[in-house]
Amino acid sequence: MLYTLEKFADDCRSALKSDAGTAGQEAVRGLVAKVLTDQSFIATHVPSTAEKERNVLYEDPKFGFCICAHVYKGAKNGEPHDHGPTWAVYGQAAGETEMTDWRIVEQAQGETPALVEKTRTYKLVPGDAHLYVTGAVHAPYRAGPTRLIRIEGQNTDKIKRTKIKPV
Repeated sequence: MLYTLEKFADDCRSALKSDAGTAGQEAVRGLVAKVLTDQSFIATHVPSTAEKERNVLYEDPKFGFCICAHVYKGAKNGEPHDHGPTWAVYGQAAGETEMTDWRIVEQAQGETPALVEKTRTYKLVPGDAHLYVTGAVHAPYRAGPTRLIRIEGQNTDKIKRTKIKPV
């Protein structure tokens, strides 16, 4: 298929320009699923040899979305989190991620974290792409090496997130 990073970014931009809401985000999820089938794209942009776990491949100057590659060389357990004021799409390129969704039972107040309880657990396997809308709380667990493409509505390195604690 030979999908380029530039074409992928253009397609994501077009989807979000058509609809910046959930429908556009869902269209981006579909684009992530499509790019996950392009092994040349994955080998080039999400290589198992990456030195850093998180690599921002592209950040759109107008819409603010980011295309990121995440490469985990071993097991890694993530804490429950949201993406602050933005959304994200996780696309599993290699390995498996066990994802747990959480429901907020008590909102955060000041420095007091939000309290959450588990609602469901499921696996993301190569080819799966999942949309996490703004405010969706989730936690990944990776038992071994994994690689994924993550699209963020805004670069999460630059935003404040809700403090969250499981009950």
